[in-house]
Amino acid sequence: MIGAIAAGDFVNSSVSISRFNKGQAGKVFQEVNKAGFKVVFKNNRPECILLSPQAFEEINEMLVDYRLLIEAEERLKGSCEADFVSAEEAMKELGITEADLETTNSK
Repeated sequence: MIGAIAAGDFVNSSVSISRFNKGQAGKVFQEVNKAGFKVVFKNNRPECILLSPQAFEEINEMLVDYRLLIEAEERLKGSCEADFVSAEEAMKELGITEADLETTNSK
């Protein structure tokens, strides 16, 4: 719903604060639920942004994913080759053979 927001979407999603003062809050909220967001203007300046619950959840999920990406990248930067073990070495240490894997995959 949110994704990339075009300039036209932003302009079309603007609403004047005076609509709230005229008792049209319910209609504005319906528009928010349909469009995902509305930018409320007061004196021709953006005052706040109204988000639908779905849009808020979508943005929150993107932030969580972004934070996890940053954390993963930082962990990868701090690691060195000595921390990693090849598949062959791991199998040898655990006593697993190729035959064991083939038996497991065939089930």
